[in-house]
Amino acid sequence: MRKAGIVGGIGPASTLDYYKGVIEGCRARKGAYPELVVNSVSMSEMLSHVQGGDWDALVGMLSRAIDCLAGAGADFGAIASNTPHIVFDRVRELSPIPLISIVEETCRHARSEGYGKVAVVGTRFTMGSGLYTEALAGCGIEAVVPPEAEQEAIHGIIFPNLENGVVLQEDKRRMLGIIDRLLSESGADALALACTELPLMVKEGDVGVPLLDTAQIHIRSIVDYM
Repeated sequence: MRKAGIVGGIGPASTLDYYKGVIEGCRARKGAYPELVVNSVSMSEMLSHVQGGDWDALVGMLSRAIDCLAGAGADFGAIASNTPHIVFDRVRELSPIPLISIVEETCRHARSEGYGKVAVVGTRFTMGSGLYTEALAGCGIEAVVPPEAEQEAIHGIIFPNLENGVVLQEDKRRMLGIIDRLLSESGADALALACTELPLMVKEGDVGVPLLDTAQIHIRSIVDYM
C-alpha cells in the first residue's frame, strides 16, 4: 500500500475528516491501517497570501510543505483544501511526488454522474477565481456561482466560524437561503461544496439536488491511489 502525504491545517476541522476518512477507507478496502503523513501548515499564512494575491508566496509555501511530505517518505500527496488549488498546476510542476487534485477528482466524479450544470459554493477566492468554472467546462459541464454580494455572505459564514468547526443555526439558515435561490434561478442539477468545511453545515437532504462533497470525493481518490 502506498504511503500518502496530506497538506492539512487549511482548515484544521476538515483535516480531521481527511485523516479519519483515509484510515477508515483503507481498513474497509484492505483490512489494514495505512501509513499516512500529515503536514499541518498555517491557515493564517495561506490566507494572507491569497488575500494579497501573492501567488508566488503561496506556491512557495505549498511546495515547501510537499517537500516535507516527500522527505517523510510519502509516495504521493494531496492538499486538503480547495482554495490553494488556485495555484495547483504550478505546485504540481515543482513537486517531487505525484499530487492528487481535489478539483480534477470532483470534475471527474461530476462527469461520471452525468451532471450538466453544477452550482458551486465555497470561499470568495474559490468562487471568484473561476477555479471550478473552468475545470468543469473542460468536462463539458456548466458551472454557476452566486452573485458577488452573496459570495461575500458565504465567505463571511465560512470565516471564522465554519473554518473552526463551529456551526451556528443562524448561519446555516442564511447559507441554505442563498443556495436555494442559486439552485432555483440556475436550474443546476447538483451542488458542489467547494470548501472542505461546508459539509459540516450543508447535509444531504438540506437541498433538492445531489451534493458533490469535494472533501469526500478527494478522500476516496486518495484511498484509491493508496
